[in-house]
Amino acid sequence: MASSIPSTMRAGRAQRLLGSPPVWLFVAFNVLVLLWILASAVKPTREIIASPWSLPDSLQWGNFARAWDAGNFGTSTLNSLVLVGATALATVLVAAPAAYALSRLGARSAGAGTSLFAIGLGIPSHAVFLPLYQAMAPLGLVNSLWGLWLLYTATSMPFAVFFLTGFFRSLPAELEEAAALDGATPFYTYWRIMLPLARSGLITLLLLNVIQHWGETFFALVFIQDQKLQTLPLALLGFLQQMQYSGADWGGMFAGIAIVVLPLVALYVWLGRRIIEGMTLGSGK
Repeated sequence: MASSIPSTMRAGRAQRLLGSPPVWLFVAFNVLVLLWILASAVKPTREIIASPWSLPDSLQWGNFARAWDAGNFGTSTLNSLVLVGATALATVLVAAPAAYALSRLGARSAGAGTSLFAIGLGIPSHAVFLPLYQAMAPLGLVNSLWGLWLLYTATSMPFAVFFLTGFFRSLPAELEEAAALDGATPFYTYWRIMLPLARSGLITLLLLNVIQHWGETFFALVFIQDQKLQTLPLALLGFLQQMQYSGADWGGMFAGIAIVVLPLVALYVWLGRRIIEGMTLGSGK
């Protein structure tokens, strides 16, 4: 036993050493791509074509204003904020009680229900958009932010329930037993005891949901046709299409990409540690 422990530690150390360089290379590549986008966003088009890898000679902040106005980013940003925020909130409100029921109430069908949600993780969106479109069109939910909100919330359920089920299972059962001895109902136990304990998991799910849907393009492209209802990724696509007729504006294009990407980068820099801690707590217990 004594000789196996050092060998295990050496194997773990070797795995970390072998795994770290590719991880850091991947991180460095993504950081460099982000910096290149930001540098190109404040360059004129002629400078981007002539010296794409150099730093800008002068900062062209007008690229952002031009992209904002020409691409209708103002309305689209508001649509995305409302849609993504409402989707994340609704997902947590629906998934939390479902995950608690599957993980803690001891129903015979809990295992099968959890398996069904896990299977839902493997269904690609491209395989279901036609049935969804046929079901939603007669109900007037196509070309509607309400319809897109319902769609985003429904497609978020498999991961949300599966993630929170594991998180609730990691919480100590003694608390529920003590609450039951005190006469607490299952709903009271869930609302006043277990839900506050799962706060880190709920916040993690909320943030992951925001990150997932902020840049979602496929469903929005299929179900939204009205320009006033476009989300931010659709506004960026529309701006790129305008360049085919108005001429290449690469500075404005990179500025538009930066407008879409920077909110997510800021969110992750601000709350990235909380996301990692929440995922670790949910999977490590």
